[in-house]
Amino acid sequence: MTATTTRSVLREPRFLRLWAGTTASGLATWALPFVLGLAVLEGTLDPVWLGVALGVRTAGFLAAVPVSGVLADRYSRRATVLWSGLAATAGTAAVAAGLGAGPGWLLVAGSLVAGAGQGACRPAFQALVAEVVDADRRQQANAATTFAVRVTTLVAPAGAALLAAVLPVRALVAGIGVLWVLAALVPPRGTGRPAAGVTGSSFWRDFADGVTEARRHPWFLAGLGALATVIATGYSATGVALPLVSRDVYGSEAVLAGALTGYTVGALAGAVLVSRWRPVARGWVALGGLALYAVAPLSLLVPLPVWVVVAAYVVCGIGIELFNVPWFTAVQREVEPSKLARVSSLDFLVSYGLAPLGLALIAPAITAFGTTPVLATCAAACAAAPLLAALTPGTRRFTGTRRRARSERG
Repeated sequence: MTATTTRSVLREPRFLRLWAGTTASGLATWALPFVLGLAVLEGTLDPVWLGVALGVRTAGFLAAVPVSGVLADRYSRRATVLWSGLAATAGTAAVAAGLGAGPGWLLVAGSLVAGAGQGACRPAFQALVAEVVDADRRQQANAATTFAVRVTTLVAPAGAALLAAVLPVRALVAGIGVLWVLAALVPPRGTGRPAAGVTGSSFWRDFADGVTEARRHPWFLAGLGALATVIATGYSATGVALPLVSRDVYGSEAVLAGALTGYTVGALAGAVLVSRWRPVARGWVALGGLALYAVAPLSLLVPLPVWVVVAAYVVCGIGIELFNVPWFTAVQREVEPSKLARVSSLDFLVSYGLAPLGLALIAPAITAFGTTPVLATCAAACAAAPLLAALTPGTRRFTGTRRRARSERG
């Protein structure tokens, strides 16, 4: 084994720059809705405008993801990160200007542009990892990145609340803009070049080529279907049913806060574990980790001790990182490099695109059928989808194309 493969990726200046930029973008993406929620409490933002702003932000995110995937493969992943980060900076500045006495249209337009910048940087950052980090250390690199994002989501709410006590919300929004400047400027240049025959093609043809590349990998389609199912059902149960159960069954928000904190702590532990663990059947282990999210809705079916609910969410956090890190690493390893950003954009588009649908449907479903049947259905879907995906050729190691998949079964 060479010195290059044994040297920790955390000692590489180029990766540290990429890690810092990715972490800044993740923190900025998380912080905006939280800070806008503080603006409602402060009285500088109407709740109706908050809902509109968050809605158009999500729309901008989803619209920009496929566009940025094509652009990142056509031109430069680093350039796509730069311009998407600057777009998010400009959008965040417009949001700050639209708070308080500012015009509502400016707040909405800024949220749309900020969301587009957030969505545009995701596939570019994923593809840039493959250019900056050698293949043997990408799992460690992905684990380090997700660890940093989880830490920020754990400690940032308290930090933002403390800052809100001494600074106006508009200043906090401006601080989010500074994070986007860092995300745009700090990452290093990659080594990739546009693929021959890509530049100058139509957008739809280039995106279709990315879909074709994704279809070459049966394990990718199966894993993506399982992930989308878990996000649309399990995440929706956490987002809607958990607050209701916390209020109606336990009589306070303590269970909600404890469960979400436990989930983040579990995800941190999972990121540490998977940074070093290299199981032979890495795909099956990852899908098994994803199936663990069934524990979340199961823990809400009947009244249980609070510690059981929190422990269930710790298990879910561990499981989601057992899936996330090997999944990102496999995509970076297996997908044709010239099409990596487009396949990554398809990953984000499908998995995150179904999340709003699940959130919109679960509350009416609970009203129509009751909490217990809906949670039981969500738990069954979370468990069944990854297990069914594991039957697909190539999922055992997250490797192989459609042509080779039969020979790699089992």
